[in-house]
Amino acid sequence: MPSWHLANADELAAQFRYTFFKPAAETLAKIAVGENVKLIFRFQSDDPEAPGAERMWVLVDEIGPDHSFRGRLDNDPRHIADLKAGDCIEFAACHIINTAHEEPHNIVERYIQRCFVTQRVLRDGVPAGYLYREEPEQEDDSGWRITANEESDEYMDDPDNSAYVSLGAVLNQDASFIHLLDSPAGSAFVRDTETGAFVACTD
Repeated sequence: MPSWHLANADELAAQFRYTFFKPAAETLAKIAVGENVKLIFRFQSDDPEAPGAERMWVLVDEIGPDHSFRGRLDNDPRHIADLKAGDCIEFAACHIINTAHEEPHNIVERYIQRCFVTQRVLRDGVPAGYLYREEPEQEDDSGWRITANEESDEYMDDPDNSAYVSLGAVLNQDASFIHLLDSPAGSAFVRDTETGAFVACTD
């Protein structure tokens, strides 16, 4: 048995909608013989420093009538010992994570800017209860600051209780406020505890 297998990108995209890019069906339909596509090769290794997966390009040689694919690995892996450039790879559309075609609706890029968020929301899974937008501090900063609206002053004073991550990472946990993210700096919203809806606030 090989030490590797292909990751199902459809499952990953469903689980991490806002941080895992998966080409749209229309883009996958444009793939032709002779083009490169990228797949995720997951593998087992005794090396504790090994990443657990390698993303590599495969040159498409055949496309079946059932939308199955056959191709050749286009580079040598760094960690997978029983796989080398030129090896035959059979795969399906669900395994493809990138193509040579432009993707006009890349939701990952849409929410790649960062925000500050408390671990109550990001790690503990508590829904966002309060968010406000400041002027961004740096180029990759969206300006958004997101809390559960239940954190104590002591909690907020501990830097380990907050994280600076992409908006997409927060949306993977709670996307209930996604419609607010185009609001300008100076905007603030609090979740109504009775209706669950967000309402604008000024304090």
